[in-house]
Amino acid sequence: MDYSKYLNNTIRSVKPSGIRRFFDIVNEMDDVISLSIGEPDFRTPWHVRKAGIDSLENGKTWYTPNRGFKTLCSEISTFVKRKYDLDYSADSEILVTVGGSEALDVAIRCLVNPGDEVLVHQPSFVCYEPLTSMSGGSTVVIDTKATNNFRLTAQELEAAITEKSKVLILSYPNNPTGAIMEKKDLEALCDVIIKHDLIVISDEIYSELTYKGNHVSIASLPMMRERTIVINGFSKAFAMTGWRLGYAMGPKEIIGMMTKLHQYCIMSAPTVAQYAAIEALRNGDKDIEQMRNEYDMRRRFVVGSFNAMGLDCFEPCGAFYCFPCIKSTGLSSEEFCTRLLHSKHVAIVPGDAFGDCGEGFVRVSYSYSLKHLTEAIGRIKEFLQEL
Repeated sequence: MDYSKYLNNTIRSVKPSGIRRFFDIVNEMDDVISLSIGEPDFRTPWHVRKAGIDSLENGKTWYTPNRGFKTLCSEISTFVKRKYDLDYSADSEILVTVGGSEALDVAIRCLVNPGDEVLVHQPSFVCYEPLTSMSGGSTVVIDTKATNNFRLTAQELEAAITEKSKVLILSYPNNPTGAIMEKKDLEALCDVIIKHDLIVISDEIYSELTYKGNHVSIASLPMMRERTIVINGFSKAFAMTGWRLGYAMGPKEIIGMMTKLHQYCIMSAPTVAQYAAIEALRNGDKDIEQMRNEYDMRRRFVVGSFNAMGLDCFEPCGAFYCFPCIKSTGLSSEEFCTRLLHSKHVAIVPGDAFGDCGEGFVRVSYSYSLKHLTEAIGRIKEFLQEL
């Protein structure tokens, strides 16, 4: 039976994730050390797991309100005020979602009409461009550069804007590069954003994993709260990837539309995960600090190791990835990763999976144990010596 005539042409045209392609290959091989997936190797803290377990044992398994439990929304509001100086009403400006991924999808679908342009800086996470396409919009890619530590500049943004530009997706701390934007960098962008009347979707899922100063949300800057949707969640900061819980914050008019879409396609986020998240926000600061300190130690080890073996790697100050340059090997990103995987059984991700400007780089996740990282780094060093 020919199913092509039944399938949506837009979705058919979307390429599969380059990250998942390598992940699938790894699953079919033995003795592979994978540094390819952004999956914290920490278990969800026990007190957070226990809160979820208690909710199940007490039979709290019913639907929650569409926006999420009022208690959870209140805890999110308190948390972001304390951490990032953001003020959002628990009643109307916060939506609890199935991971940050749903929050991004719903935000883009509620903002983008056919023909609208969405500005996306790259290298960046793989979902922004496909989600824009599936919403009927078109993506305008802004290439960021290693020479500028992969930060988006006001000049680069200004040069990319056209009369169709509507949304800027901002993703810092950045996956895959580990780049961050400091307050002065964001302030420079604000002038351009306001001048051209853009809406910002700010993906801040790695906000708690910042190793240089404190994370600054663009929504905290003057005149930006009214034109920003902040996306965040529990996967990275609290090691809760499998709980699938995220949230969006923004003006009530936009959050209201997002809630309507969420209401019809999802209903509500998982109940047990919401109870666990309440506990995480109330009593999880020490857990975040402990994990961040461990990631920081791994970060310094991995970056130092790549530079020592001759692969230039700028200092990533956020998330848990580094993005070493492999141009000196004469191999493309795809060739480097494929040959490394088959000859040394180490899996990393080609940089061009995150945009064409990622060619010549590879993404390495250090969300793994030091023992795991040490063995992988040793194998990569052997691979380079044999080239």
